[in-house]
Amino acid sequence: MDILLQQIINGLVLGSMYALIALGYTMVYGIINLINFAHGDVLMVGALTSWSVIGLLQKVAPTMPGWLVLLISLIVACVIAAAVNYVIEKVAYRPLRNAPKLAPLITAVGMSLLLEVLAMIIWKPSYKPYPTLLPSMPYNIGGAVITPTQVVILITTVISLVGLTWLVNYTRLGRAMRATSENPRVAALMGVNPDGVISATFVIGAVLAAIAGVMYASNYGTVQHMMGFMPGLKAFTAAVFGGIGNLAGAVVGGIVLGLVESLGAGYIGQLTGGILGSNYVDIFAFIVLICVLTLRPSGLLGERVADRA
Repeated sequence: MDILLQQIINGLVLGSMYALIALGYTMVYGIINLINFAHGDVLMVGALTSWSVIGLLQKVAPTMPGWLVLLISLIVACVIAAAVNYVIEKVAYRPLRNAPKLAPLITAVGMSLLLEVLAMIIWKPSYKPYPTLLPSMPYNIGGAVITPTQVVILITTVISLVGLTWLVNYTRLGRAMRATSENPRVAALMGVNPDGVISATFVIGAVLAAIAGVMYASNYGTVQHMMGFMPGLKAFTAAVFGGIGNLAGAVVGGIVLGLVESLGAGYIGQLTGGILGSNYVDIFAFIVLICVLTLRPSGLLGERVADRA
């Protein structure tokens, strides 16, 4: 039972990070029907920026509390990631908004590769240890353990998701997002600035990706220029899994995907004598995705057009 609880905790932590990244995918798709494949690399930019800021702060103010160092680095990472995503939308995607669907898709892949190469030039291709800034003494829960970093990840995810839900459903910007997702031309006639709304959506998605990137680096203790590829792919899978274009679907898809990976690696790995263990954890996520999309192509929660943002 303690093994089950431990795998559930691990799955919730992993799924929380997937959910934050998936929200960026689903918000952009809900408004302009574009899959921003550079989104995972925005996560990478946020994590590496945080790593650089932490190194600088530890040299300038070595006595600063670890939680404050992490908070400052997170804020800077969010600002840089938001600026990067804003430029990407304005330079790479906006000119192709009325082009055939294949053109922005190829551009998104190109932007992903460009960000990876630029990050490799700026930060070098080597793996870098991400410092542990929070207490490392784990908490014991029914035989399972959870670290303070993982607790912060879960709390931060809940706060971020609640804040995003409030923003989309109860603010002027949220109403503008929903109007733009329904019909940008009609929204413009009603006084909404579709370009501004789309840019704001990219910025919000980038902030969520940066938060996920810092949490991912804090949890696994390492950063490098390719770190955003697999989480980005998994988050895209989670968005499709839950129902792309649906905010609740992105969250559900991320959590379920994290649980499937964790439980699959833990139990199926034992049943197969390690043949299908943690080294093959990606198999479980994509097998479940194929099964769900075969039975329900629109995803677990489908696509509710009225709720898209």
